[in-house]
Amino acid sequence: AQQGRVREKVYGKQKIYFAEQEQLPAASDAELRGLDGEIAARSAQLQAVQQSCRHMEAELKDLNSSMTTPEITREIEALRKDCASYTEKLERIKSATNHVTPEEKEKVCREQQLYRREWRRRKRMATELLDAILEGYPKSKKQFFEEVGIETDEEHGVELPAT
Repeated sequence: AQQGRVREKVYGKQKIYFAEQEQLPAASDAELRGLDGEIAARSAQLQAVQQSCRHMEAELKDLNSSMTTPEITREIEALRKDCASYTEKLERIKSATNHVTPEEKEKVCREQQLYRREWRRRKRMATELLDAILEGYPKSKKQFFEEVGIETDEEHGVELPAT
């Protein structure tokens, strides 16, 4: 700093040293334009390399997430075994002699309709009766059901089958 090659600046207790700029040769406008052109070329090159790197990383991610040839072979074998077992099961079902006749099916459907109709009728009667009781009851419907011990279809997640 005393010889003039390095400058010194004092900021409180800190001292900063830096090279004397006046001793360095000044660059001409042509050199500055050349350096600017080189910077632009290198920036474009950097962008191209970064784009290529992102593309390769995406491709690597796709390849890492895809199955390898041995894994695919094992998967195909497992699927073939499943297919064979399902085909065998289908053949057993087709060859079975204990099929339900249309008359039996119709009978079961009629019985289901009868039971469903009876369920609706009884539920409606019970609801009307409980509503009549609750008209004069001082507490809520929920409290009444708890005291009497009534369990509803809705509490157990049971729904009346559709027609």
